[in-house]
Amino acid sequence: MRALFVDANPSLAAVTERLLRPGDPEVAIHRDPDTRPEALPNLLKGHAIAIDDHTPFPTDIVRQCPDLKHIVFLGTGARSYMNPDELAELGVTVHIIKGYGDTAVAEMAFALMWDAARQTAMMDAAIRGGDWPRVVGTQLTGKTVGLVGTGGIGAEMARLCAGIGMRVLAWNRSPKSLPGVEFVALDRLLAESDVVSIHLLLSDETRGFLSAGHLARMKPGAILVNTARGAIVDEAAMIAALQEGRLGHAALDVFVEEPLPAGHPLTRLRNATLTSHAAFRTPEASDNLIGAALEHCRRIVRAGK
Repeated sequence: MRALFVDANPSLAAVTERLLRPGDPEVAIHRDPDTRPEALPNLLKGHAIAIDDHTPFPTDIVRQCPDLKHIVFLGTGARSYMNPDELAELGVTVHIIKGYGDTAVAEMAFALMWDAARQTAMMDAAIRGGDWPRVVGTQLTGKTVGLVGTGGIGAEMARLCAGIGMRVLAWNRSPKSLPGVEFVALDRLLAESDVVSIHLLLSDETRGFLSAGHLARMKPGAILVNTARGAIVDEAAMIAALQEGRLGHAALDVFVEEPLPAGHPLTRLRNATLTSHAAFRTPEASDNLIGAALEHCRRIVRAGK
């Protein structure tokens, strides 16, 4: 049973080669991070397993890949790129990988929160352009952070925020407890939090979860951090709240459309910090991610189906 990494960038290709072990299933590496879906039927001939970083797998395209039986998606957000339920009806199982970058993503959320509070990226760009802005920032120690979702990443964010003396509130879709974290109703979290950080998986239930109504219930001038998935937030409502100043700042690593199109309204807002869906990209997380993907391949081959 052969596998193909369909869209490996140079760094992930190198990690894959380094972590392959003698006796592993054959894993071919297609070194093109910009692989288009229409290329998949030809690429996947003779391959039962696809390892996918970010290439969409539309159902109609997968119908043209008769050898494909498994897609190992590098992360948790497979539903942003394919419909696992429809693919299951075609006999293709989608596997996701959890927990590989919890610390890396939480550290990025933490960094984005700090940038929103102190506007370091804005000052850096202004100074390089010959300006010398003197921004009055927000002191985070003693402020309240509200975590929407407390899986592995949310739990790490709670640890980091508690470590600098922030009061940590949280809301989770199922009952949970964490040391030093007060679990409250979502409306209370939104009303009391100086920073709201999103840590939900994208699903049919969470798409558009942070709606215009929820945004309106946030504390005036609050900071919104999103390192989860762009589609969890009503992007148009968020932009309107930023433009009107009801939302103080949005610090975003994820967007509804990626890459973010040139001229997108978010690129014209001074109260937005934007990064390129890079929260999980650390050497440690990459090793965890590829290691887990290869273990999926080993289990699939051992199962023989």
